[in-house]
Amino acid sequence: MPQPSFIHLRLHSEYSISDGMVRVDEAVAAAQGDAMPALALTDLNNFFGLIKFYKAARGAGIKPVAGCDVFITNDADRDRPHRLLLLCQSREGYLLLCRLLSRAYLENQHRGRVELRREWFHREGTGGLIALSGAHLGDAGSALLSGNAAQARQFAREWAGLFNNRYYLEVQRAGFADEEHYIHAATQLAAELGLPVVATHPVQFLAADDFKAHEARVCIAEGYVLNDKRRVRQFTGQQYFKTQAEMAELFADLPEALQNSVEI
Repeated sequence: MPQPSFIHLRLHSEYSISDGMVRVDEAVAAAQGDAMPALALTDLNNFFGLIKFYKAARGAGIKPVAGCDVFITNDADRDRPHRLLLLCQSREGYLLLCRLLSRAYLENQHRGRVELRREWFHREGTGGLIALSGAHLGDAGSALLSGNAAQARQFAREWAGLFNNRYYLEVQRAGFADEEHYIHAATQLAAELGLPVVATHPVQFLAADDFKAHEARVCIAEGYVLNDKRRVRQFTGQQYFKTQAEMAELFADLPEALQNSVEI
């Protein structure tokens, strides 16, 4: 069997109620069809689909990776939280993330949005968890895109200190604005701080032609209609389940970022 070139570490399923529509069994089948030996399920702030995912993945001979895409409170602007992707290395990490999510639901909601606080990691630790920076939506990524390299450096150093060698700067090519500017800045920051870079793809739907249906689902969740000019377009038509070959072509210039997805 050839060595895998890429593993999906970022996937919102139908259990990401507001913005996901990938059925768990279909995601597992897609990974199996592309000979991926592992797959992560990283729904937004929840583990609702984890048992179904675990059983389906194990049944297909695929290693299931449990994780969550989480919001991190931005005290400077509560309406613009940052993102962080957390993956469970072990039972210890899974239990820690469960505690953090439970605390967020009980203690730290803003306008109905569940958020974790960075200071909780200082108190609770990070044992058994791997952190991916959230790409352009993370705190370091947002700072890089706003031209504040010093702040990005500060954020990245803080997370790297908390997670030791388990913090990765995340890069994506999914059709978002300023992607190449972000990737250039992120790889420079990674080189400066000695941090690893990992390529991810933010999967929201299974096939490219599911994009319109996904947009309709997002509109229902947010209370908009499709043609409302006030609606913020958060997603692109590229956020389907790409194959290893597609990802290898996208990141031919950053092979180490692809390899890190496999190593994780």
